[in-house]
Amino acid sequence: MIVIGGGPAGCAAVRTAAGVGMRSVLIEPDALCRNLYRIPALNNVLGGHTSGPALADAIAAEVRGTELCRPLLGRRVVELRGHDDHTAVTLDTGTRLTAPYAVVATGVGPLQPGDVPWITAPDGLTLPPLQQADPDHAEGRTLLVLGGDRPIGTFLRAHPATATRLLVAYPEADAYKVEEIRDDPRVTLLPVGQLTLYASEGGGVAADVRSRGGGHRTITADAAHVSIGSAPTAPAGDLVRGADGYCPPGGQHPRIIVAGDLRSARFQRIMTAMGSGSEAALRAYYAARGLPLGG
Repeated sequence: MIVIGGGPAGCAAVRTAAGVGMRSVLIEPDALCRNLYRIPALNNVLGGHTSGPALADAIAAEVRGTELCRPLLGRRVVELRGHDDHTAVTLDTGTRLTAPYAVVATGVGPLQPGDVPWITAPDGLTLPPLQQADPDHAEGRTLLVLGGDRPIGTFLRAHPATATRLLVAYPEADAYKVEEIRDDPRVTLLPVGQLTLYASEGGGVAADVRSRGGGHRTITADAAHVSIGSAPTAPAGDLVRGADGYCPPGGQHPRIIVAGDLRSARFQRIMTAMGSGSEAALRAYYAARGLPLGG
């Protein structure tokens, strides 16, 4: 089995595959569970891990100790194809690998200002996600956060003593997400209809904000980060994408199995990713033996 993506879903897939005697190749362009290292605090996973790095270290150690798995790190899949009796992937090196089944668990990446209609920003502007902000660097500073996605709450819980001010500019669609941070005194909520971002004098940032009611104000900050949400990151080829860019499991090629955050924006949780990765491996295992999957 080929597993594309070394996050929680992909790692769970290779561990489950090994448990039923199935060999796997795990392809990951970066480090295993690289996004977990950007999550400073956890309170919603089993196993007693309270930080992303601790959980990532534990998962990576288990994968490295899995004899039936061959991790192939530092390589990217540029094309995935499904055939009648096998799947084939082409790596960025030009190498072609084949296997009876492929599990795709490439997850998502952060949306940027140019990806959403409510922000006007310089072409090609890329901002770091808030979860990558250095708390020491944020101390005593004002950060403009674009979007109200839930990593904001994670950042605040992980750094309760950090004296930073967050100006959270968010669209109406994010109103329900900001409820958990509304009472934090470090947060100023800015519901917006349209925001125009530009560089400020002295190396900071500034934004013209138009509220949904038509009001206007200009805000300045020491730096800007994104917490807009995520977009699926899938290899080219035979994956079937929905209108939102995600790859729902139903309707895929029978030898291509989608797992983890790539499935849907509604199930982006570490625990659900692990479960779907394990299920994907079992689907490949039973299908290879001609056994019915059941419900």
